[in-house]
Amino acid sequence: MSKSQSNFVCQSCGDVSHKWAGQCGSCNQWNTIIEERVSVAPPASGAKGAALPRGRSARLVDLKGESPAPPRILSGIGELDRVTGGGLVPGSAVLIGGDPGIGKSTLLLQALAALGAVGERVIYVTGEESIAQIRLRAARLGLANAPVLLAAETNVSDILATLNEGDMPSVVVIDSVQTLWSPVIESAPGTVSQLKAGAEALVRFAKSKGACVLLVGHVTKDGQIAGPKVIEHLVDTVLYFEGDRGHQFRILRAVKNRFGPTDEIGVFEMSDGGLREVTNPSRLFMGEGERQAPGTAVFAGVEGTRPLLVEIQALVSPSALGTPRRTAVGWDGTRLAMILAVLEARAGVLLANHDVYLNVAGGLRLKETAADLAVAAALLSSLSDTIIPHGTVVFGEIALSGAVRPVGQTEARLKEAQKLGLTHAVVAGFADKAFKPSLETRQLETVADLVAWVASRNKGLRRIA
Repeated sequence: MSKSQSNFVCQSCGDVSHKWAGQCGSCNQWNTIIEERVSVAPPASGAKGAALPRGRSARLVDLKGESPAPPRILSGIGELDRVTGGGLVPGSAVLIGGDPGIGKSTLLLQALAALGAVGERVIYVTGEESIAQIRLRAARLGLANAPVLLAAETNVSDILATLNEGDMPSVVVIDSVQTLWSPVIESAPGTVSQLKAGAEALVRFAKSKGACVLLVGHVTKDGQIAGPKVIEHLVDTVLYFEGDRGHQFRILRAVKNRFGPTDEIGVFEMSDGGLREVTNPSRLFMGEGERQAPGTAVFAGVEGTRPLLVEIQALVSPSALGTPRRTAVGWDGTRLAMILAVLEARAGVLLANHDVYLNVAGGLRLKETAADLAVAAALLSSLSDTIIPHGTVVFGEIALSGAVRPVGQTEARLKEAQKLGLTHAVVAGFADKAFKPSLETRQLETVADLVAWVASRNKGLRRIA
């Protein structure tokens, strides 16, 4: 007969110990260790050790060969299909995380409604809301008559029994994985043991039955999906919904995808009728409707396979504080501090007595080092009260030595800029000397060259250095 014993499990990283502690020794998080009871089967009678049973050899094949591409289920939402690599893959598991109220349930309900309209059997299992609440949301979105099957259940065994009844569904949504619980595990819903058991059971169902399972996950205060990383390792695709609930635009980003590129993004706009696709996000993030002003620069970035033009805004003002402020929204604050240090050490631009504020228009979060040159240009533009010429795109990486380095996919960036009517580009030297850009370009070698270029546009309003 099995007996139970207590383990102490960190709810942040999943580390297991045999005694309680205030701080986890693995992830150094405080007050995250919770006692969980697990069942342990006794060893076989007369056995001194647990011997592995003899296995059977697996068939080995050559790496060289052709395999068919996985089939796809088009969701009817182009931006969602783009992020997943061309559509949902049957038999795959997708984990979607995001802040509360960001629009995860809205997007998935719209996707299921579009799939149901083309004859797919789709099921929405809710563990946080009632059936009446889901119906109210569907009515607000104009989807009250959509052929979507609903169920309100959190017991994993009951959910699997429901999904195995009748015809096999094409797509299943579980909202959310943190509410699942298994009767064979003696711990509360949301604990590490319950999360692992529920996720493993649903992933096994997806692989064995060929249904695509979409799991909604909560996020921590740091913006990461709550629970141990083992959940993200189990699934095939991990998507993050980014944005501010007070902002109308949302960004769906792929951080893991076994069937497509990572760091792909989809852009949506929240409206009274739900989430709408933004087919040309470059026009959105460039802020064309605003009056041209000092402190702005247009950056040509690449998100996944999509080139994207983004307006970077900077404000540099004299500070009355002993320690000036350094604030960055949508960009790495540490990277901003590095750019400021390089400008001062390598180009003589004095910013130590100024407050610096940096913002990426539209709520986008940039991770590319290619944005260094555009950030520096926006800072110099604000400091000198100089307007960067209209129709100019800027991109390049800045080294600690002050050198400006070329970045990848230069041709795609310039083509996107030309498509939107831009005529000039300020970049690093081209790695491919045979490349002939379509825009009028100014190639820079150091940040001092950038300072000189901005100073040449200055009409005597301020000195940069």
